[in-house]
Amino acid sequence: MTLHEAKPFKRRKTSADVAAGERKCAVCSREPREEVVALSSLEPDLERLIRANAPGVEGFETVCARCARLFERGKESILKDAALKKDGSHVLSTPLRLDAVERFTGKGTTIAFLDSGFYPHPDLTKPADRIIGYRSLLHKEGDDSQLYEPDVASWHGMMTSVVASGNGWLSNGFYRGLAPDAKVVLVKLAKTGRITEQNIQDGLEWVLENRTRFGVNVVNISAGGDFEQSYLHDSLSQVVEECVSKGIVVVCAVGNAGHLPTHPVFPPASAPSAIAVGGLDDNNSIDRSRRGMYRSSYGPTVDGLQKPEVIAPSIWVPAPILPGTPTAKQAEFLEALDNAPDKDLHDKIRANPGIVIELDAALDRPVHSLRQIIILKLRQENVINKYYKYVDGTSFSAPIVSSVVAQMIEANPELTVQEIKRILITTAERLPHYEVDRQGWGVIDPRAAVEYAAAAARED
Repeated sequence: MTLHEAKPFKRRKTSADVAAGERKCAVCSREPREEVVALSSLEPDLERLIRANAPGVEGFETVCARCARLFERGKESILKDAALKKDGSHVLSTPLRLDAVERFTGKGTTIAFLDSGFYPHPDLTKPADRIIGYRSLLHKEGDDSQLYEPDVASWHGMMTSVVASGNGWLSNGFYRGLAPDAKVVLVKLAKTGRITEQNIQDGLEWVLENRTRFGVNVVNISAGGDFEQSYLHDSLSQVVEECVSKGIVVVCAVGNAGHLPTHPVFPPASAPSAIAVGGLDDNNSIDRSRRGMYRSSYGPTVDGLQKPEVIAPSIWVPAPILPGTPTAKQAEFLEALDNAPDKDLHDKIRANPGIVIELDAALDRPVHSLRQIIILKLRQENVINKYYKYVDGTSFSAPIVSSVVAQMIEANPELTVQEIKRILITTAERLPHYEVDRQGWGVIDPRAAVEYAAAAARED
């Protein structure tokens, strides 16, 4: 049975669909599809964890069975490895926030990343190195020296690749991507600064030429071209179409100009067959009622195409801090201060001058003032802990979609590129009160998309 013969997918009911007066889960704002669970029936640690991660909700005594299972699955990792926020809630991982399917991890797939630079982060290289290919377009083939230099150009590509395929090695597996077993190919496009459309095209052509050698299934492009144009006359868009014709899924970020009067989608995201990804702001929560739009670019394109097709988390995304940099040193120091006893604060700051200049200037102040500065700096720098921080931008929503695609291919290797795109669109959930142009078919639903793909495989 082919995908096209399968029964239409019935979209899940969201909080926007629930009629006034119908009961909703206090944690996720979904209408329970199963029996609710009394919090008093859960073990105390799990009850406290659920209550803490429903900020602003008071006096609830039940949750839906789905939320109970979600936090039960992640309880040990959350309590052990998730950063604790000042309100008692935790910094949740992307798989947990999106309720991703755990048994599919992108095994047997390869994602190629086109970006300004990369670094072999432990979340990609331990316990086994999953970086199977590296190409710098600035150097001759085979020269991988820049991969091991943590310079300013390295952080963006390191983050995009780890957001998709990191295994959370530095967080005991907690802050991982949705495809932690996928292999990766890294293509460095340019020096620090503006990546041109020609740079992207050169990188994509290299992937096309080497797709069989590395078994590339998905290409993630978290960069945009030079200006808005029709795919009929744009060579980069035509290379995207060629990639798709050869069976490669091309996932592109749409950009971050949605707050401006003009917000066009540039190539390669504007290409008809690309999966263009916009941004969701989910407030680091599994509560559907707290979802809103990120300031991502949107169409329609000059060819009248709906872009983006889907949206994914684009803010509060946990990502790695580039090792060996001043940012890493500052994050490690702030975490140490945050965990230090009051009596040691002044001595620790005095012994480490120049790391946080605001603290150097406040050495004559009392402990409570130092604590306020530490909290402020942690928030300003979006620090989760010494290894991870929050990032934002559609650069990071695109790799989340790429990782879902890798899960889908693992679940059903026979899917065509067109079928993958159709499943993502069909299973997406539209946000209420936001224009269709901004969100396309809505928020990706990784569990629904992967389960749909797996079901189609069983029916064939």
